[in-house]
Formats: sequence, C-alpha cells, structure tokens
Amino acid sequence: MSDLSPLSEAKLKSDFGAVRAAFDPNSDMKKCDCKQVPARETWLCGRRLGAEFFGTFWLTFAGCGSAVLAAGFPSLGIGFLGVSLAFGLTVLTMAYAVGHLSGGHFNCAVTIGLWAGGRFKATDVLPYILTQVAGAIVAAAVLYVIASGKPEWVPGGFASNGYGDLSPGKYSLVSCFLSEVIATFFFLYVIIGTTSKGAAVDCRLPSDFA
Repeated sequence: MSDLSPLSEAKLKSDFGAVRAAFDPNSDMKKCDCKQVPARETWLCGRRLGAEFFGTFWLTFAGCGSAVLAAGFPSLGIGFLGVSLAFGLTVLTMAYAVGHLSGGHFNCAVTIGLWAGGRFKATDVLPYILTQVAGAIVAAAVLYVIASGKPEWVPGGFASNGYGDLSPGKYSLVSCFLSEVIATFFFLYVIIGTTSKGAAVDCRLPSDFA
C-alpha cells in the first residue's frame, strides 16, 4: 500500500474499486483503462505496454530463435520438442516476470479473446496489439542480424513455413487453417477458464493473468 500513501483511509474506502483497478496487479484488466488516475495515466499505460513489448520480444526472440539457430543442426539440434519447450518456457518466464503488470498476453489472439470474453477493455486492444507487433518485429530483426552472421548463410524461409509445398508435411491450406483455429480456440479456452471466478478456489489464477 506504499504507492497509495498520499490517499487518506476514508478515500480508500469510498473509492476502493477504482484504486484497486489502477494499482493492484491482480485486479480485472478491463477496469484498468489508465483513465481512473489521471495523474499517473501515462506512467500506468507506459508500464503495461512496456511489459507487453518486453514479453513479446522475448517470446519471439527465444521461441523463433530456437528454430532458426538451434533446430537446424543435425547432430546438436533440439528438434521439434526443443522448439516447443522453448516457446512454452518463454511464455512461462515472462508471465511470471511481467504478467502482473500487463496481464501477460504477448499474443494478439489472447488480447482479442479476452476482450471478446468481456475481460479486457476495448480501448486497450489496439495499443496492446500494436505493441505486441512492434516487439515481434524488433525481435525478428535482432534474430536476422544474429543468423546472418554465419558464413554462407542464406535467408531462405527464416524457419517459417506455410501450406502446400511450403508445409513440412505438405498439408493443404484448409488443414493448416483448421489446425490454427482449433489450437487457438483451446488455448484461449484454457486461459479464460483457469483465470475465471468459477475456477477451483486453490487453482484459480488472477483474473487479469493470461
């Protein structure tokens, strides 16, 4: 409560909801729109967006970096399992590191999903998405600089893939699209379910935690 010391006890009691939304990292993010405490509007928004930028940068750099830099060595490669673990662990570490600041979205789909579920303010959706895209672009640029430092390196697909001939398994566009839709749906279903008020008492995560 040290951040709220200038406020009187009476003010805390009368306007507890607004103060909690603005300062409590475990509060519902849809209430924290950086407008409830005008004196700290810029600071609060900047801190949240900075956390999203940092988290998305780390997710892209470490996750995609594992595929670009480590998965291609036949004798020492980490393989599909290693790349999967890299993505999962980067999300986990950033969720613990900055999740209490921004909610730990690091993904446009998560932001839109929480907004659609009534758990995130519409006015914050665009700033979050732009920040996430910026973080990913900067991380990709850094990866490009690192990867291009290898002798005889050719950009190629930069560890990217697609459908048809660009798919490792030659899967069609429909197959790839359905896989993405179903996987994203259950990803968000788990996030919203585990952070909802109806979750198990001892297992429920903070409602703003993605």
